[in-house]
Amino acid sequence: MPARERLPALNEESPEVADAPGTDPATSAALAADPATALTLLREGALAVHGRVTDASNAVLYCTVTLDGVTAPCVYKPVAGERPLWDFPDGTLADRETAAHELSAATGWHLVPPTVLREGPAGPGMVQLWVEPDPDAPELLDLQPLDGVREGWLPVVRAEVDGGRQVWLVHRDDAQLRRLAVLDAVLNNADRKGGHWLPAADGRIYGIDHGVTFHTDPKLRTLLWGWAEQPLTAEALDVLAKLATDLDGPLGERLRPHLTPAELDALKARTAALRASGRHPLPSREWPSIPWPPV
Repeated sequence: MPARERLPALNEESPEVADAPGTDPATSAALAADPATALTLLREGALAVHGRVTDASNAVLYCTVTLDGVTAPCVYKPVAGERPLWDFPDGTLADRETAAHELSAATGWHLVPPTVLREGPAGPGMVQLWVEPDPDAPELLDLQPLDGVREGWLPVVRAEVDGGRQVWLVHRDDAQLRRLAVLDAVLNNADRKGGHWLPAADGRIYGIDHGVTFHTDPKLRTLLWGWAEQPLTAEALDVLAKLATDLDGPLGERLRPHLTPAELDALKARTAALRASGRHPLPSREWPSIPWPPV
């Protein structure tokens, strides 16, 4: 895995993200739903930086990628812009994001936007198709009274608002979010914030920001605890069975450049444990179960 380097300065004349092309929700949703085309575009297209997403903890560059007259927006996270973490090796987040996409694709659920590891203007990094959220999509998170959680919502954790009033933080009882909860348990995702899933214009939901995944120690932190200890769906059990086989074959080979042998072994062990239990995991008593900030 590449060593961390200094992030080169960007062109001062690069336009702001809001001025960059290609953020139409319907257009980005259609390309995200065509991963073969999107992956070719991301791997082979010319990458142009338009601006920087300033509220991210690591360097996140808003770009466009162009190939054969087709241009699409994307996110480029150079390894050189990764900040050191106490519990993850330096310079490995881009590999983990790429591995998360590979595993998501292997499930057939395609919950992670098309993602590749490639060279860019600031060196090697992760490049992921930009999915513009649908502004008209229904909310997936809410705050609801302790004695009045509405049908179709699942409580996650008590929250305090308005100077001490207690409410439930809830998420929708949604089949796609439930798939994402299973994927996160396999990935050992340490950062499934409410802002780390995106409703696309075609009704799909995509999970983003998978840099802190695949650790060998239990790290699962998520807002998707509404199904904790509930039986896994038959669909999820079938997917886990397929993953268990694929991890000893082609999927394992695709993940090998991005993860250590110990991380691959831990991934196989998590998959096996989920199949054996047949249930969504419970929050850990040794590790914070909710990411901070949660949204």
